[in-house]
Amino acid sequence: MLKDHLRHRRIVFGAWTSLAHPQITEMFASVMKPDFIGIDMEHSTISQGEAQRIIAAGQACGVPVLPRLASHDIEAMRRLCDSGADGLIVPMVNTPEELERVVKGCKYPPVGQRGYGVARAQGHGARFDEYISAWNAKSVLIIQIESIQAVENIDRLLDNEQVDGVMIGPYDISGSLGIPGKLIDPKVLQAGERVLAACARRGKACGTQITELPDEKKIKEAIDRGYTVIVLASDVFLMWRWSEQMRGLIARVRQS
Repeated sequence: MLKDHLRHRRIVFGAWTSLAHPQITEMFASVMKPDFIGIDMEHSTISQGEAQRIIAAGQACGVPVLPRLASHDIEAMRRLCDSGADGLIVPMVNTPEELERVVKGCKYPPVGQRGYGVARAQGHGARFDEYISAWNAKSVLIIQIESIQAVENIDRLLDNEQVDGVMIGPYDISGSLGIPGKLIDPKVLQAGERVLAACARRGKACGTQITELPDEKKIKEAIDRGYTVIVLASDVFLMWRWSEQMRGLIARVRQS
């Protein structure tokens, strides 16, 4: 189970989709066979209905699916949970108070305040009791550390027992430090190391995305730094890099 792997800091690999077609997710799930697939609803136009179809496509192949929310909107969280998501990735969680609001939105009482309903997640009623009794224990909650404020609050954020892991966002951290895009600036690197160390101390998973084409060397470097969740690029990234390669190929053929 994904949650168990995260809680024991086992290495897990993820795929990332920002495009709305469920066939992409089906391809990732059936061919790549990652440990989970993230749906980027923060930096895409993927709708609630499209997300539900993507969730179903991944789960049909036996792969858990975690939407990344666009915001901390409680109703959006609840609709995605009712769509059958295996958990959530929540961006820009900066304070314990923000985290508590997130927990209230996605967990059932007594842990949270998620409302009870009948939808795809509950088997349209057929699995209602089974689902609601297991959700709090089985669902995954990953928060994103994307500001220096969140870095400074990392120990307090990890105090929350509902957090299964974090993802570090170096671009946003660099922006919050006033040096956007300076990913190798010592202040940005130190912020990342502080989060990694806190996760290691607390036994929490810590994730990153390899933004260049992944290979064994890059993966080993990430693991050696302390990352336990590794997202191997995304559909948009792969199509972008392939398109660049084809542009170069076309140019070379035309010049020959």
